[in-house]
Amino acid sequence: MSSKNNEGPAQELLNAVPRVAIIGRPNVGKSTLFNILTDSRKSVVKDQAGVTRDIIIEPCEIWGKTFDLIDTGGITEAHDTFSQLIREQVTEFLQTVDFLVAVMDGRDGMVPEDREILKIAQQTGRPFCLVVNKIDKHHEDDLRKAEFYEFGEDVIAASFEQRRGISDVLEWIHKKLPDTPLEIREGLRIALVGKPNVGKSSICNALLGEKRMLVSNIAGTTTDSVDSPFIYNDTKYILVDTAGLRKSAKREDGLEIISAFKSHDSIRRADLVLLMIDGTEGPTDQDARILQSIVEDHKGVIVVANKSDLGRDIPEYRKTFQKKIAEVFHFFDDVPFVFTSAKTGAGLDDLLNQVEWVGKKLTTKISTSQLNNFFFETIRKAPAPVWGFTNVKFYYLTQTYQKPPSFIAFANHPDGVDNSYRRFVIKNLKEKFDLKGIPLRLFVMKSRSGVENRK
Repeated sequence: MSSKNNEGPAQELLNAVPRVAIIGRPNVGKSTLFNILTDSRKSVVKDQAGVTRDIIIEPCEIWGKTFDLIDTGGITEAHDTFSQLIREQVTEFLQTVDFLVAVMDGRDGMVPEDREILKIAQQTGRPFCLVVNKIDKHHEDDLRKAEFYEFGEDVIAASFEQRRGISDVLEWIHKKLPDTPLEIREGLRIALVGKPNVGKSSICNALLGEKRMLVSNIAGTTTDSVDSPFIYNDTKYILVDTAGLRKSAKREDGLEIISAFKSHDSIRRADLVLLMIDGTEGPTDQDARILQSIVEDHKGVIVVANKSDLGRDIPEYRKTFQKKIAEVFHFFDDVPFVFTSAKTGAGLDDLLNQVEWVGKKLTTKISTSQLNNFFFETIRKAPAPVWGFTNVKFYYLTQTYQKPPSFIAFANHPDGVDNSYRRFVIKNLKEKFDLKGIPLRLFVMKSRSGVENRK
């Protein structure tokens, strides 16, 4: 195992989704705006300061342009741990977004905390607009907005409760969004996740061949996600070491909340996830929940059993461990896994070879003619699904442009194809095209053409 060439930083993001963050002090209407723009209720709205205690991200689309909208915790001068953390960390966090929407309270006017927030917005260098909320009467717009022009010309009068000003906010965001996708980093993007203190940073350092990550016996030493490019077998990879994912009930301070957000965000933006588990402990229910989250995000995944050198004196250690993986990860029964030891270097070649194999499988392309030959051979093996009193009739199968590979089957009654039948087809797909360990998806759609087959 080696990183053959040390290249410079990877190219900037390509096809990355622009990110828009809503900022402001508590109880000015940030979460209300978030819920309106995303048409959801993911942010708790309550007439009480400091209700939002987390960072929430949701994909949005405005007139054909997509972006991620982020609702942040309110920035205050309070002295509790979370408030202090938000105030201290917000400038760093906002460097990861592209545009800002600063929400102010028009009834209160400009207050010292607003000035502090707007100074932070200016320091980021990102474009931002000021939305002065709670202006319920049109004739008060200019008067209430006047004192906010000190910080820029993009000032919007609004009343979220009355849905006033929303179209102006949407128009401002739409104008700022690029017409074409941004540039993305070349190379397979790999995220390392897992519970605290399972050896993520140690494995990261071992793979990179140099000590870039802080390693400590104290759980939770890593609180950020750091990107590091490396080369293996002439292929570029981008490795992300993330903070440990604790159980939600144990996230007692804001640092862990932000770290958890960054971990989940790293998973979402990754192509492949290495789920690190403690080789001395074996997979736990929490590990299963993390894996479930990775699979639901449709990411390639490899389970890495680190510290396996500590179990070598245990009789039938690996056999027992494999059995436990099958039991705890029963919902993904062919998940690939590797035994490693960051301390001794054992298993690192196996891990990189597995990464290379999974990386290639994630981009597998199968022609429609191959798929249909397979499909019609496969569906003859099992009774056709039934919808009402009618058999489901399949017309053809094709692959989408998604990664990992996903497929669409066209049929006369899609609602008749249940999850067990989907699993049957997916299992056969994996066996036929050597895709075991890859989280495939099968969508079923109603055929519009009625064509029985396509080559």
